[in-house]
Amino acid sequence: MHIVVGITGASGIAYGVRLLEALKAAGAATSLVLSADGAKVLRLETGKRPQDVKRLATRTFSNDDLAAPIASGSRSFDAMVICPCSMSTAAKVACGLSDNLITRAASVALKERRRLVVVPRETPLSSIHLRNLAALAEAGAVVLPAAPAFYGRPGKVEDLVDFIAGRVLDTLGIENRLYRRWAE
Repeated sequence: MHIVVGITGASGIAYGVRLLEALKAAGAATSLVLSADGAKVLRLETGKRPQDVKRLATRTFSNDDLAAPIASGSRSFDAMVICPCSMSTAAKVACGLSDNLITRAASVALKERRRLVVVPRETPLSSIHLRNLAALAEAGAVVLPAAPAFYGRPGKVEDLVDFIAGRVLDTLGIENRLYRRWAE
């Protein structure tokens, strides 16, 4: 399975990093696109450098590389996840604006009817945000808000992060034991 992972500048970078770790552990091939703002938030929230996260991916591409293979529908990937997804990126994809590699690859996923999972991390949501997320869902994307459950009685922040990463893996059809499921 080949998964494109876009990490944007929304808060919640830990979700994207954990997702990459889990995809690597599952043996999935990954193409990572880390936006410039994503790199800034990565340093701010985790203290990690972009190189640290890029090592988790099979391949990496610059967000301004619109000639990358994942920018074309003729090159196959199985699914794409934008995690976390900024409201700016959600708006661009919802409106069909493909001005960088993350938004272009997302557009390719939608037009080729491939799985696109968007993990917005924003609160509160304005009516504009909600309309854009609804437009993405109507276009075929899975909108999976970074809203962890508490029925598993999380003991630490990593448990909350694992819940979201696990739900993304579930949506991609990848078996995982990252979180305790309901009634387990």
